[in-house]
Amino acid sequence: MKKEIFKYALINALGATAYIALVATVMSNIERILGPSEGSDSALPIIAFLTLFVVSAAAMGIIIFGRPLVWYLDGKKPEAVKLAIYTVGFMILIAILIFVCIFYGYST
Repeated sequence: MKKEIFKYALINALGATAYIALVATVMSNIERILGPSEGSDSALPIIAFLTLFVVSAAAMGIIIFGRPLVWYLDGKKPEAVKLAIYTVGFMILIAILIFVCIFYGYST
């Protein structure tokens, strides 16, 4: 079961990172994708950003805590807690790797 927990934790962390990378790429290229915004007084860009923020929070919640919640409700409480902790641990390692890349000047 421990290998399975590690596997799912790594998959969850990589899936979350891929989603974050996709959103970051879209956000950093939004003017190239949609063209320059027409008016700075419009609330529409703020609404779009906040909607994306809420959807992203929900997606991250499902990716990171979906399986642990199912396992917890199925009575696999220790495994569920370990999976959540390992997933967050992998996310921390990925964040450290990203910061190391930034510090040493690597960019995509």
